[in-house]
Amino acid sequence: MDLNLQITDMAGARPEHSTIIVNFVAAVRKQLMNSTCYVFSDNIQYRFKTDEGEDKIVIPDASINCRIKSRRGSTFLDAPRFVMEVLSDSTEKYDRGEKKELYRQQEIDEYWIVDWHKKQVEIYNLDYDENGQPQYYLWETITENNKDELKIVHFQNLKITFDELFAEVDMEY
Repeated sequence: MDLNLQITDMAGARPEHSTIIVNFVAAVRKQLMNSTCYVFSDNIQYRFKTDEGEDKIVIPDASINCRIKSRRGSTFLDAPRFVMEVLSDSTEKYDRGEKKELYRQQEIDEYWIVDWHKKQVEIYNLDYDENGQPQYYLWETITENNKDELKIVHFQNLKITFDELFAEVDMEY
């Protein structure tokens, strides 16, 4: 079995990167208690098959998965409904390129790209083009100027504010 793993230079996440992940998971976890969906941080693997038939394993920074029974060990075999990636210098190209394309192929409903340097969230929504092919469309870019518009599009009952997401990111480490 060829998993076609991609090696990415990850010299260790910056505290700001980890803080955003923790903030998101902490805010959402409480709201998902006693539901069929779970929020996971960056230690959960997903195994996907690409359009070309290759097996790929990815580890998103955060995900919301409502199909948790389909797994082998610590690897989920079904796609989550929501994925968040927090950009770092070493992974930005991968997160915006190959990983985003893989998430599109798996028809993951919503994809957030969080840039902690700019304090910005790009929210991509999955929809289908005129040929019925899944495509990501930029739903909104959230910054300090429009922070009240931050929402998880496909989970209308879940709430996280811009200030909660970026809490303690300005701290001097």
